[in-house]
Amino acid sequence: MESTAVLAAQQPNCLICPSRHGHALKPPSFFTEKRHISPTSLRLQKQYPLTFCSSLQQPAPPLTCNAILSDTCSEVTELADIDWENLGFGLLPTDYMYTMKCGRDGNFSKSELRRFGNIELSPSAGVLNYGQGLFEGLKAYRKRDGNILLFRPEENALRMRMGAERMCMPAPTVEQFVEAVKATVLANRRWIPPTGKGSLYIRPLLMGSGAVLGLAPSPEYTFLIYVSPVGNYFKEGVAPIHLVVERELHRATPGGTGGVKTIGNYAAVLKAQSAAKVKGFSDVLYLDCVHKQYLEEVSSCNIFVVKDNVISTPSIKGTILPGITRKSIIDVARSEGFQVEERLVAVEELLDADEVFCTGTAVVVSPVGSITYRDRRVTYVEGVFGVVAEQLYSVLTRLQMGLIDDKMNWTVELR
Repeated sequence: MESTAVLAAQQPNCLICPSRHGHALKPPSFFTEKRHISPTSLRLQKQYPLTFCSSLQQPAPPLTCNAILSDTCSEVTELADIDWENLGFGLLPTDYMYTMKCGRDGNFSKSELRRFGNIELSPSAGVLNYGQGLFEGLKAYRKRDGNILLFRPEENALRMRMGAERMCMPAPTVEQFVEAVKATVLANRRWIPPTGKGSLYIRPLLMGSGAVLGLAPSPEYTFLIYVSPVGNYFKEGVAPIHLVVERELHRATPGGTGGVKTIGNYAAVLKAQSAAKVKGFSDVLYLDCVHKQYLEEVSSCNIFVVKDNVISTPSIKGTILPGITRKSIIDVARSEGFQVEERLVAVEELLDADEVFCTGTAVVVSPVGSITYRDRRVTYVEGVFGVVAEQLYSVLTRLQMGLIDDKMNWTVELR
């Protein structure tokens, strides 16, 4: 079913103009600017025509400018007025979010771009009562020429679909997911940091929004995307982080949901993570719950161990999230001549490693300065990066920002 994006919340709860009365407000300037329209942007306009809320404009005509949904606009919207030099990893409310609904028929439709703000849910929504929800994370980067790059959005779409199957949920198609990401990013393009200052973090959510009392799949689902400009994930920035190995609490179990990006996986790590931070550590490294001997992952990122020319990382076996940055670093490392092994990695191998680093969408590549295991602290790097981690970080980030040719065909460019 062809979806229609509408730039408004329906009355009476319009997020653009909360009042039910008419206003003399005009649409934001970037909706009315005249820009070059290419065949690609015309296709997107036809697929996702935009209209304004009736309280802004009566009647609401079709949007004739492609500023929101065009992936070929050559003009760069003026940047938001924030301190780009000191971005941390926290929420900065932006202009628009994207929503799309799915009923009992399993088809997603009725998509909207609406002002960022609170959403309304029934107290008996499936996501609130039974945790039926997934999320994704990806980034958009601003190139030096002003164009925008997305990094492997189709991989996030596929991972969400895999997670949805495990959580008994319908999911948007890959095309729906990617086009929704494009629309949301372009609607918020003024929030994309200048080149080298950070990125626009994109958070797609899939949740059981329908009311349900007994334990059962939700009768309705909502797909939502919001964005925020971000800098470094850890407060240390690109400085080495310090991990502690957790031996009692576990992130995931065989046969569970550790291999999908469901919301409950992350609440489960907060206790151990909070205790570690009180003791001065950056985060927690988890072991498998059966043998309590093999590395799994950090709270929100994958782990790599370097010894000589060999890079080892725990294999994907159902308890470890198949990270997209993890997958990308493995391919980059092999292209750079390293031997990469995906296998069981014993915790004792940390004691003799040359380097250790983490990967994830939020952190990209984060060097590990030390790991503490059974009261023994092992130190790896004194500077910012180890040699291997720095090499891989440089290649991947330069590719993500469009500073080198994308021979992997991983990026999607929006103009």
